[in-house]
Amino acid sequence: MDKEIKPQHQSSTDYRVAVEAIKTAILQSQYEAAKNVNRVQLTVYFSIGKYLSHHTRKGVWGQGALESISQQLRRELPGLRGFSATSLKKMRLFYDNWAFLDAKSSVTTDDLNQGNSSVITDDTINIYPTILLHETKDFPIEDFFKVPFTHHVEIFSRVKDISARYYYIRRTAEEQLPTERLVKLIKENAHEHFDLMPNNFQQTISKSLMARKAVMMFKDEYLLDFINVEEIGERDSIDIDERVVEQKIVQNIKQFIMTFGNDFAFIGNQYHLEVYGVEHFPDLLFFNRELNAMVVIELKTGEFKTSYLGQLMAYLSILDAKVKKAHENPSIGIVLCKSANREYVEFVIRDYNKPMGVATYTTSQEMPEEYRKALPDVDELKKLL
Repeated sequence: MDKEIKPQHQSSTDYRVAVEAIKTAILQSQYEAAKNVNRVQLTVYFSIGKYLSHHTRKGVWGQGALESISQQLRRELPGLRGFSATSLKKMRLFYDNWAFLDAKSSVTTDDLNQGNSSVITDDTINIYPTILLHETKDFPIEDFFKVPFTHHVEIFSRVKDISARYYYIRRTAEEQLPTERLVKLIKENAHEHFDLMPNNFQQTISKSLMARKAVMMFKDEYLLDFINVEEIGERDSIDIDERVVEQKIVQNIKQFIMTFGNDFAFIGNQYHLEVYGVEHFPDLLFFNRELNAMVVIELKTGEFKTSYLGQLMAYLSILDAKVKKAHENPSIGIVLCKSANREYVEFVIRDYNKPMGVATYTTSQEMPEEYRKALPDVDELKKLL
């Protein structure tokens, strides 16, 4: 896919036209870039990428063309950064991966034409290309232009599924993710867990952006590989089993927070709540800075039951009435249990008026043998750390 077709005869002087075309595009973009840096940068890179793709993919240029063009550009524009041969190749890939947005691939909606719609020839680059939504109504066009080029490179290099790309583009734009965080989410296959946890956030959180953040914050299943399943299920009381899980989480609270997600701060376990003389002790209480809300987690070692939601409702009502600060958002409740029927949970949770969700957890001992073998040894990790 990334190979350049090599013609029989080629000299570096033949790249003069290419250097002039790219240099002109760079200079023309400087004024516009001052007004809208990221949007213009992506537009220019898309246009240059198209120009480079057209000439290299069709055999107009030979091998080593991008290196020669880069060297000549640096001579023409001293101090120029971001146009190495590697960068030019990324621009070409940027266009190749989003080529369906090109106006010449046919269809309908002009989103980026800012007054100059001249036809791109073999010797010129139009820095105001007409970008179309090619039969894709859900394409996140505004978010697309908010995502920095380095993030785009990580997305199209690591993610092939188009809907997954849309997910990471939206999430990067909304959360202004640093590159490292984006890469971590991609490696964790965050897209596969998106919107899978049964919840009622969209109905119960009034701010749509906050509801979306809450949906994206939690996964449908968590791996708690620091819990020893041999200590669970050997007692007469299920409450004792749940305390074992709770204590293991508290003992490994840093690891649990790293598993659960960013921006969580641990407030306490068996947190004392009281109203009208009636005491309650929710298992785990956190505060999430991104959501600006307390998050209460109720642990269960068995299958999901509807009574757990009623229990959470009581906790959330008391937290919001007695503990929540005036500037904070309403508290969120999560049931973390061993198993749950997704369709059933979605059906029963919809009529509750407090934001709640139901997730499941598993331990490393319960994973298939081939996956367990792939996990790093805990003792070895401790030595490294």
